[in-house]
Amino acid sequence: MNLSVELAPRCKRGLFLANPVMAASGTFGYGLEMAKELDIQRLGAIVCKGTTLRRRRGNPQPRMVETAAGMLNSIGLQNMGVEALIRDIAPVWATWRVPVVVNIAGESIEEYARLARRLDGVPGVSGLELNISCPNVATGLAFGSSPQMAAAVTAAARRETTLPVIVKLAPNVSDIVSVAQAAADAGADALTLTNTFPAMAIDVKSRRPALGWTFGGLSGPALKPIALRLVYQTAAAVDVPIIGCGGIMTALDAIEYIMAGATAVQVGTATFINPRATLDVLEGIERFMEEEGVDDLHQLIGVARV
Repeated sequence: MNLSVELAPRCKRGLFLANPVMAASGTFGYGLEMAKELDIQRLGAIVCKGTTLRRRRGNPQPRMVETAAGMLNSIGLQNMGVEALIRDIAPVWATWRVPVVVNIAGESIEEYARLARRLDGVPGVSGLELNISCPNVATGLAFGSSPQMAAAVTAAARRETTLPVIVKLAPNVSDIVSVAQAAADAGADALTLTNTFPAMAIDVKSRRPALGWTFGGLSGPALKPIALRLVYQTAAAVDVPIIGCGGIMTALDAIEYIMAGATAVQVGTATFINPRATLDVLEGIERFMEEEGVDDLHQLIGVARV
């Protein structure tokens, strides 16, 4: 049974995954803690938490709120900064078999370019995911809000690195297909669809917003039908691999994304409920393929669009 996929066929360095199941950024830390709980080497890839040029403290507490069909988060890109990541974390990744993609975020196009340049050639770093769609920081959505801005950020990063470049898009832009096409034309090797959806909750007892930063990003099952539609639309319009993300709780959720046109999937919120969710999804895909007589994952990619 062949589950292997390639996420960066246009990049000389390539990004080859043993299977299509990835851990989503912001839900798996740097992978170090999860490595104590499960065999992360079985995963297709890990995307680490969002990384910025300098250390960030993140948004005020509370940062997470449960919803009826998912959760809101407003972490605010809390992280150690790129230099600490290169010094303390990347050497550990270099000993792993599973590829690690670094999710990067900047407050300007130049910051994205500097991050891409700094991470180029770092042992243990297999690719970059440009976060141009985070709803939890003041400038997070600006870079993914228009085709022009998405293209500018993508092109700037592409010029500074030989690593595969993945661009993570937002679910709430008016025309995601145009944004996706612009990013692909500017040099993106793959696209992640999608990030969380801007949302909020109110604490009725305190009569105040439930999140310390007022707004946050909605993830979990409530997001899946929205993100699935965007994957279906975008996969038909671009010639780079799509990574489906949003509300994947089970293997069947992942298979829906693959049938809609995704080459790989990212599991995120499910890991807060079940730390083993990524492996459960992988094993479920394997069972589905065996039961359906499918011997190559590529037989399922985009089959719902035929």
